[in-house]
Amino acid sequence: MSKKPRDSSEDLLDGGGNIDINALFRAYEDQSDDDAPVEVTFELQRNHNKRLDAYLAGRIPFLSRTSLQRLISEKVVWVNGRNPKASTKLKSGDQVRVILPPPPSTDIPAENIPLHIIYEDHDLIVINKQDDIIVHPARGNRSGTLINGLAWHFQHVSDGELSNVGEEFARPGVVHRLDRHTTGVMVAAKTDTAHWRLSKQFEDRRTHKRYLAVVHGEVEPLTDVIDVPLGKHPTKRGEYAVRWDDQGKESVTIFRVREQYEDFTLVELELKTGRTHQIRLHLRHLGFPIVGDDMYGGKHLKVSNIVPIGYTCAMPRTDSVIQRQALHASLLEFDHPISGDVAVHTAPLHDDMQRLVSMLREYRFKQSPTVPGAILDLDTIITE
Repeated sequence: MSKKPRDSSEDLLDGGGNIDINALFRAYEDQSDDDAPVEVTFELQRNHNKRLDAYLAGRIPFLSRTSLQRLISEKVVWVNGRNPKASTKLKSGDQVRVILPPPPSTDIPAENIPLHIIYEDHDLIVINKQDDIIVHPARGNRSGTLINGLAWHFQHVSDGELSNVGEEFARPGVVHRLDRHTTGVMVAAKTDTAHWRLSKQFEDRRTHKRYLAVVHGEVEPLTDVIDVPLGKHPTKRGEYAVRWDDQGKESVTIFRVREQYEDFTLVELELKTGRTHQIRLHLRHLGFPIVGDDMYGGKHLKVSNIVPIGYTCAMPRTDSVIQRQALHASLLEFDHPISGDVAVHTAPLHDDMQRLVSMLREYRFKQSPTVPGAILDLDTIITE
């Protein structure tokens, strides 16, 4: 099922009908880990007697005509619902729809930030994102991001560079994102062609993603579909909520129980949509918030919360086990943007979540049910 981009035309336009760069910045910063692209629609009120690329150059001031021609060739521009040529002449009544790249920013400094590289070739790089790092620079975060680390990697470790798409538009190679405190597999593009083709796969929901989460409570049933609409929280900035009104967007998650513990559960999650904070909200809605997710009802755990009284443990009982939400992007599948081959990449758990699962297995384990549709190889992802 194709994903509908966010409808934000009115919010993105200034008084003259052109793209407001500050509004576009806000739209991308509010996007968080939502895969939905930012889109704008222009409706022509008169005959401009201009080519499509020339018309868009006047409406989207931060893009050169060459850049716009690249957008058109990558089929992320439509005129009256069809993919046009750059030379298409526009007339009154035409509707022009464009998926917008992020707006320009200051130069992104290269920084020596440790990266967990899973795979790399001429066209893309796949990483296992660590905790407590945001993906790309924004107005308040020009450094210390994953993109700063990738820039350094390409200058000092690997050949190639971040895609020109991102180099020009502030988010080099960014195809999709994860929350700051969510770890796991991500792909970034090194060439323009790879960037646009990967972006199109995410837009059309032709990628496949699986996550692992440790949640509070013993989840029942063993598998189910969560089909609950989500949207921005009506009063709390930066948070999202279940929305049954016209602000709610279709949001679908499938969960499968992989391991059951006393008072906790390890679940495998399959995303059918990519809404912001979708997994975190859906699990809380069921009454099983993610361990450590204090924004959405989860609690931080100390050793004493897991190890029963009378049992010994190498860690002091007052130590924290994990200081973030126990959520990990474990698998990402897509078609390689150049070869067309199916690429499946998995990311092992980082130390904190691996420690959490290991302690639950040792002190609270109940069973590992066999659930249809579960595909993650826990022996590979949980490396004790």
